[in-house]
Amino acid sequence: MPSPNPSSPAQPNDARSALERRYVAVRAASALLALPLSDADATVQSMPDASPAKWHLAHTSWFFEAMVLTPMVSGYKVFDDGFNFLFNSYYESVGARQPRPLRGLLTRPTLGEILRYREHVDSAMAQLFKREPAEDVLKIIELGCHHEQQHQELLLTDILHLFAQNPLRPAYKDSVPLPVEFAQKAKQVYKSFTGGLYDIGHGGCGFAFDSEGPRHSVQVDSYRLADRLVTNGEWVEFMSDGGYRNPLLWLSDGWAKARDEGWTAPLYWEARDDEFWTMTLRGAQPVDFDAPVTHVSYFEADAFATWARRRLPTEAEWEVAAQTLPVAGNLLNSGRLRPKPAPAATGELRQMFGDVWEWTRSAFMPYPRFRPMEGALGEYNGKFMSGQFVLRGGSCVTPHDHVRATYRNFFAPHARWQFSGLRLAEDA
Repeated sequence: MPSPNPSSPAQPNDARSALERRYVAVRAASALLALPLSDADATVQSMPDASPAKWHLAHTSWFFEAMVLTPMVSGYKVFDDGFNFLFNSYYESVGARQPRPLRGLLTRPTLGEILRYREHVDSAMAQLFKREPAEDVLKIIELGCHHEQQHQELLLTDILHLFAQNPLRPAYKDSVPLPVEFAQKAKQVYKSFTGGLYDIGHGGCGFAFDSEGPRHSVQVDSYRLADRLVTNGEWVEFMSDGGYRNPLLWLSDGWAKARDEGWTAPLYWEARDDEFWTMTLRGAQPVDFDAPVTHVSYFEADAFATWARRRLPTEAEWEVAAQTLPVAGNLLNSGRLRPKPAPAATGELRQMFGDVWEWTRSAFMPYPRFRPMEGALGEYNGKFMSGQFVLRGGSCVTPHDHVRATYRNFFAPHARWQFSGLRLAEDA
């Protein structure tokens, strides 16, 4: 959060009021996402990497209770002493917790009780805001709001994975097919960028996660970046040309994973009467060949890039290209809940924000001079800087006020259940 201007005494109160409004809006948005779900929908865990919806709703409340209310509000009474064990995620310094793969066994508490837990925390937070909390407390609250927005996206991706396991293919949102929007049938155009020394990373104005900084200089060689995302139609060409059968295209670990798990197409694709269908948050839908491919792993994205005689961009290349662009696109606020075809070509980059998270070839590692936050919050990002790859740009289920050009998402290279796709790059 930027430091208040001492010449403007109204600013601190304005900042607190803005943050309180943000808190209320974020919390309401999470509850709204849960409205279509039954208690059973919100309880089941479809795989170890996913979490039940009610766990997301409870964990984000636990964050405010454990990181703000309990240590900073005298006399605060926790909602339930057992919730610290149930809804701690990975904070070793905070205490023992329910193992992640076993979160689906939490048939109790019910969804209704979790919603009452949220009301309890919200009531206490409203009282805290009235007491004009200090700047360091406000920063933790702001972090908690962005943390909850991360879980809003995870709630949707996890529900999609759960519903995809159900033979009825239920829809999270109405399953009326969305109109297919036909993009221009033009090949990708590549935009050139001159090599040089560039500054990347968060500059300190406004919110950012600790892993987004410090801002630093990187040497980037001249490169070219595709003006749009890779489409489902192009992915079908890759499949038809034996892309999933040719070991020469794949990294060794990726080839082993593809063989072990029987990958032959993006996650959720299935053949129906010579057509490809895919599971979406609006139920099963025909694959839109003009829309960006999604639910592919880093390994698949890298294999496709090799097949196309291109490569994935580095995260520095992506950020250099994106840092002057407005953050706008097919994000959660569009209500579409699935990627859409690129708009008409203009000669500029398209789809840099929204639609799908874009895999880069960069490992998730600390920037120069990176320092994790103090205390338990130091476990937020730094401990995961091993074995993960960076994705950029947000997706169709990312809240619109949550993403920015410096945002570094990260997942293991085999992950497929997120809305992840790719954009190609090449050396100039």
